[in-house]
Amino acid sequence: MGLRFNPGRRAALGMGAALGLARALPAWAQDYPSKPIRLVVPFATGGGSDTVARAVAEKLTVDWKQPIIVDNRPGAGGALGTNIVARSAPDGYTLLLSDASAVTINPSLYPKLPYSAADLTPVINVATFALVLVVPVNSPIKSVQDLVAMDKANPGHFNAASSGPGSSPHLMLEMMNAIAGTKLVHVPYKGGGPAMIDVVAGQVDLMFNGLSGGTMSLITGGKVRALAVTTAKRIASLPDVPTLAESGYPGVEVVSAQSLFVPAGTPAPIVDALNTEITRILQLPDIEQRWAQSGFLPPQKESPAQVAAWFASESEKWSKLISDRKITVE
Repeated sequence: MGLRFNPGRRAALGMGAALGLARALPAWAQDYPSKPIRLVVPFATGGGSDTVARAVAEKLTVDWKQPIIVDNRPGAGGALGTNIVARSAPDGYTLLLSDASAVTINPSLYPKLPYSAADLTPVINVATFALVLVVPVNSPIKSVQDLVAMDKANPGHFNAASSGPGSSPHLMLEMMNAIAGTKLVHVPYKGGGPAMIDVVAGQVDLMFNGLSGGTMSLITGGKVRALAVTTAKRIASLPDVPTLAESGYPGVEVVSAQSLFVPAGTPAPIVDALNTEITRILQLPDIEQRWAQSGFLPPQKESPAQVAAWFASESEKWSKLISDRKITVE
């Protein structure tokens, strides 16, 4: 695998295409990868980014016959590890696997970040997932329509947990307040786990949370009630849960992602090789099964150009929301 220009590879690609690709790469890159690759995760071990990174690294190590070394560099909400990659040589040997918010949200939310979105090139969304609006199982709120009506009858009455200021659940809450005219009160926690514990216990009224395996098990186990998902269409694993669009807010679609990035300036053939190989890995039966069990959406085949367009659209969406709602994080 990789960009090894052997006769078999040329035959598969076509002689002209292979020679053109070889000429497009500097000499050092024509045998990519020819040494170990460092995959930086800007969060601690055991989290969502780390789990996805290690699953992909294991497959890449086998396929490319080079070690893919997962390097956890937590700190500053992910900015420390992200900046390491942003400042690395653009040669394909230092990669970043992080929540997409590192590029789509954080540059607008944290004006003093040591990096900018332009310092990183997105390669592929490795795992995508919806957010789901949940309430305690004994809540009187049975639907999004109930929530909006009850809130407008008593503004500021309902508290909404999030995994922390500036997180996707927090911004989704702000979007809900903006599109529905509600006044749901934000209650930030230090992580999604503690927040969800208090939702289950009825200590807070509701939460938008990533639809991971843990959240799914709480829904299917009858610990919380799901009111809506943030995807454009219903999710196969929750067929009875409507979308926000079906609940009266057409056009609303929010999908989060764990994404792979390289430093800006990385040669396009290397970006293409990473995109192609990880796309293939995501179609493996064991990875598909693992992703489904984790609550991820079915992988989509997207070129680097399509991924870049998605990131541009997401960045614009969240930048506007942050500006319009005057959201600040200390």
